[in-house]
Amino acid sequence: MNFEKLYQQNPNFPNRYIFPEKLFFFLQTNLSDYINEIGKSYLGKPVYQLTIGNGDINIIAWSQMHGNESNATHAMLDLFTTLDKAPDLKAELFSKIKLDFIFMLNPDGSERWTRLNASDIDLNRDFHNEASKEIKLLKEAVAKKKYDYALNLHEQRTIFTTDGIHPATLSFLAPSENVERTITENRKKCMAVIASVYGKLKELIPNQIGRYSDEFYPASTGDNFIKAGMPTILFEGGHFIDDYTRAETRKYYTIALYYALSAMTELNSGTEGWEAYLEIPENKETHYDIIYRNVKLNTDHECVLDIAVQYRELKEEGRDEISFIPFVMEVGDVKKRKGWKEIDCTNKKFICPTKYPKLDAEVNFFIED
Repeated sequence: MNFEKLYQQNPNFPNRYIFPEKLFFFLQTNLSDYINEIGKSYLGKPVYQLTIGNGDINIIAWSQMHGNESNATHAMLDLFTTLDKAPDLKAELFSKIKLDFIFMLNPDGSERWTRLNASDIDLNRDFHNEASKEIKLLKEAVAKKKYDYALNLHEQRTIFTTDGIHPATLSFLAPSENVERTITENRKKCMAVIASVYGKLKELIPNQIGRYSDEFYPASTGDNFIKAGMPTILFEGGHFIDDYTRAETRKYYTIALYYALSAMTELNSGTEGWEAYLEIPENKETHYDIIYRNVKLNTDHECVLDIAVQYRELKEEGRDEISFIPFVMEVGDVKKRKGWKEIDCTNKKFICPTKYPKLDAEVNFFIED
């Protein structure tokens, strides 16, 4: 079955940015039989958990632990939209699993479109300190049941590729349980699921599936959950060529989510085929969004160099979408990196109020023929 042909986007959420109150209203209006408020954020916003299915395989998943990573929330909404058009497929899936999905774990950060929560805490580095209300909610939810699998759903920056050429549109990870990165039985369970997903997705987006670094992070959520005995799989949605709104990434994220849930029903905590996980190429940090090549600066002496630019995503007050603001990241010889867009400035005029572009500052120059 080709889930790509069935895929339908939820029409209520066309933008990458999701306003929390709009999500809450949608959940209350359309999925009230399945949702339960499990607590409130630092600023008092509700955090909802959806529970569906009556199968024997227990799965927990959560989205927007980092507020500026909305693809997983979109993917879950799109998954329901798609499965509602395929009732037999939906019934089959949820007869085998019971899914607890926490929507928008960090609603305060999601509203501001920031990685951190409203008290400036990175939830994914707060596992032991428990300084945030939101990580406590997640840990309390996990403690209520013995889960066979967990899905830790994130997004990654445009800098990553699978091979120095193709973007890492999706990357996966079976997190390490220790600094030695031992391949344990629980890691093999995760690897088997990921390998199954990879086998299907590599035909749809060849060379665009990566493997995230398995360096052990002592304070991170996924590493600690798997260390405690719960198989935990990391999803990372990334770049797709000419798709900064991540509509294409959203589509394949949804497809990957469905295939992961299906693989869990087939494997049922087994490890068959886990070795194929090791065939997935590791992420490489090779790209900037834009590189201006051969820029001749307006200096008294001959000075020709490259300027690397990366977009920062900012939410403007009153808008329900984000803006992409270019910032200067590197100036000089940038030959070791590529740009998703490269502009040859040979024989072109560099117009800038300063002699040199300022690092880590918004782009204030332009190129004129």
